[in-house]
Amino acid sequence: SGVVIDAGGTILTNYHVVAGANNLEVKFADGTAVAAELVADDPGNDVAIIRADLSGKSVTTAALGNSDGVRVGDPVLAIGNPFELEGTLTAGIVSAKGRTFAAGGAGTRPIRNMIQTDAPVNPGNSGGPLLDCQGKVIGINTALENPTGQDVNVGIAYAVPINTVNRDLPDLQAGTAIKHPWLGIAGEDITPAIAKDLSLSVQSGVYVTIVSSGGPAQSAGVRAAFQSESQAAQSTSLRSGGDVIAAVDGQNVTSVEELAGYLDANKRPGDTVTLKILRDGQEQTIDATLAEWPAN
Repeated sequence: SGVVIDAGGTILTNYHVVAGANNLEVKFADGTAVAAELVADDPGNDVAIIRADLSGKSVTTAALGNSDGVRVGDPVLAIGNPFELEGTLTAGIVSAKGRTFAAGGAGTRPIRNMIQTDAPVNPGNSGGPLLDCQGKVIGINTALENPTGQDVNVGIAYAVPINTVNRDLPDLQAGTAIKHPWLGIAGEDITPAIAKDLSLSVQSGVYVTIVSSGGPAQSAGVRAAFQSESQAAQSTSLRSGGDVIAAVDGQNVTSVEELAGYLDANKRPGDTVTLKILRDGQEQTIDATLAEWPAN
């Protein structure tokens, strides 16, 4: 599925819909099919732009809405081709906002700030629009929870917010692939219980549990509680000795999500960030040069 967003044949869809394709063809509602080509993609947000040859063809473009204005409980519509049932329309509500979802395994970059909906979404809906009650595109239907392993709708689906797409849309339309910053840590949000167990001098922040080998955080000298992912997985409790990240570029952070969200919204690979850390009760600052999020 996909969404025509301009008269020049620019179509917005999911990266996983077109990934690995040697040839692309777009079929419209009237049954006509035209050739298309990949313009640019953003695998980190599972978004791609393709362009179809619309010579001599008139199409109606979709109006893009404002996903920041969406509220829980708002009615929404999903359009797509589930199970090859072309032009299927389903309805539901916005169940939640700000969801984080990672479709792959460990190390997969999670997509943040996603819209959760109970509008029925199934395989074949990917890349299609999630619309508000005015018919404006507020998201791109991307993924669904799959607890049964059967890849069918269970009432929880996720859409990439259109504002996430809009942030990089000019670059995508110009053919520039989007790259995302990577600090290379895993951490835990500090709670009063964690602070007490680890004898920390702060009640909030990000406790660094793992630093990726060869990653920006390790190169900058950030210390982790565990030596490796396997050591962390085998442990039944948090170990002491990890740094606490209290702020980034002068902005306090209280959670991993807050830290990651700041980097996503404000930084690119190659940028430098200043981390305020607490190590053994002493405050320090560390500069880290962000890398590109590694391909899986």
